[in-house]
Amino acid sequence: MENKRTCLYDKHVALGALISPFGGFDMPIQYSNIQEEHHAVRQHCGVFDVSHMGEVRISGPDAERYVNHIFTNDVANAPIGQIYYGMMLYPHGGTVDDLLVYKMGEQDFFLVINAANIDKDVAWMQQHLEGFDVKFEHQSDLYGQLAVQGPEAEQVVEEVLGLACQDLKFYTAKAIEPGIIISRTGYTGEDGFEIYGSHDYIREAWDRLMASKRCLPCGLGCRDTLRFEVGLPLYGDELSEDISPVMAGLGMFCKLDKPEFIGKEALVEQKTNGVTRKLVGIELQDKAIPRHGYAVLKDGKQVGEVTTGYHCLSVDKSVCMALVDFEHSKLGTELEIQIRKKTFPGVVVKKKFYDKHYKK
Repeated sequence: MENKRTCLYDKHVALGALISPFGGFDMPIQYSNIQEEHHAVRQHCGVFDVSHMGEVRISGPDAERYVNHIFTNDVANAPIGQIYYGMMLYPHGGTVDDLLVYKMGEQDFFLVINAANIDKDVAWMQQHLEGFDVKFEHQSDLYGQLAVQGPEAEQVVEEVLGLACQDLKFYTAKAIEPGIIISRTGYTGEDGFEIYGSHDYIREAWDRLMASKRCLPCGLGCRDTLRFEVGLPLYGDELSEDISPVMAGLGMFCKLDKPEFIGKEALVEQKTNGVTRKLVGIELQDKAIPRHGYAVLKDGKQVGEVTTGYHCLSVDKSVCMALVDFEHSKLGTELEIQIRKKTFPGVVVKKKFYDKHYKK
């Protein structure tokens, strides 16, 4: 099956981007190099094409009740413009996907889902429509999306794109005009904005950003290094059908005091009786780089595996996130990582290897 392409694909090719498959799309992995793009976002401003993400609109009299049924966070009585992070769960507590829910009106919710999960998520949501008076619209093909990220993002969005954004607080959004949404969100640990619009609008906005020379085009390579070092999860690594939010340390986004949501009973059981595995950070005492799937050992016996690992660019350390047996998850626990045929000592640390710099 052929990969999809975003509305900006030809512009990435023209810039000489390294293109690679991701989530069913041909996406730019890097333009110059990952390190340069990473530091541009940490120090100045970078722009990402994230048009591969999926969008679903839920509206109608039961929109709030329906979203609360399929979503772990609580959108009841939410103010218009508020955004919520959370998950959709299977009944056993495993994760269907993690997503953002935007409340755009009293009976109007805009859901942003992961590219690799679009078909699965849409099918899952449609399976649970019965009994709810809602209009379900799969809008992924209608929207392109840009992420403008970094300490200079606000200035760039205001001055280059002419979009008023200073009034947006962290995790809020507004419709600029029909079909254009801007939110103060991102996946980098820096201040930034995500802009949704028609393919034509996103292409024009990209051209203006490139012509301004005020932000660097950034690929998915540094998007991963940026999200990883501030402890943000990636579906398929830190969350999956076999990894619940409780295991991943994301229980704060699961409101167990809500009357009900799919998967609630399983999470209550995990909270009450504990989990067998837990996601931790591990700092290596060596420059070796742990990768996804590498074994985590204790006294020569495997007790877990790496979910994501890098040489952390912002703090110059080799670190990883790993899912380990609960008894080995305490901070300060000494473990080893199997990298090829050698083992390297490490110690359990907090999953946030670098402090976030959100504007709240």
